[in-house]
Amino acid sequence: MENFGPVLFVLFIVLVIVLAVYSSIAAARRKKELAAWAAAHQWTFSSGRDAGFDNRFPNFPPLQQGSNRYAYNVMSGPWRDRRSFAFDYHYETHSTDSKGRRQTHHHHFSAVIVGSDLPLKPLKLRPESFFDKIAEFVGWDDIDFESAEFSRKFHVTCPDRRWAYDVLHARTMEFLLSLPPHTVIFDTRWVYAARSGTWNVAQFETALDLVAGILDRFPDYLVRQLKGEN
Repeated sequence: MENFGPVLFVLFIVLVIVLAVYSSIAAARRKKELAAWAAAHQWTFSSGRDAGFDNRFPNFPPLQQGSNRYAYNVMSGPWRDRRSFAFDYHYETHSTDSKGRRQTHHHHFSAVIVGSDLPLKPLKLRPESFFDKIAEFVGWDDIDFESAEFSRKFHVTCPDRRWAYDVLHARTMEFLLSLPPHTVIFDTRWVYAARSGTWNVAQFETALDLVAGILDRFPDYLVRQLKGEN
């Protein structure tokens, strides 16, 4: 039994090396796929680190988390005639173990940001969580909608409830329920969408279509109002 210790250690090191090599190969393949997608859609692509996204989009809290924040694999171009970004994002958090040693945790996720040619108001919707249900029980409720299914699946907050009802009307709720749930955040000119993990090309397209679909479904009366025509 004593001889198993060194053998297990060597096997562990080999496993770590194999996983590192596999991860590197997979990342290179994914980067190549993203670059090819960007070229096919006449978008720009940059695999380098862009540390300016948190300052460029200060109203999106997910981009303000942790430290050492930067976007990478950044793709930029028009999506349904709207200026858009699709990118991976990194940030770090830190913790201390029982022996007082500081540990760094790296977090990665993908997201899209789509511009609007109409002025917007702040709004946030995200998948409903177990803790949201507890908060609702004690009276900290979000905005409820006519669709019980939508209200059950999404947590919606907005300073202007009228704006939330104008944007998230029946057709838009039905549209959102047909897609994988994302966190969606509006500021005054941009819309952000994300969900966990880093995405493949199809998942980036889904997120872009989701945001464009919300904006495309603005009711005519709301579009006229935002254009100042009423």
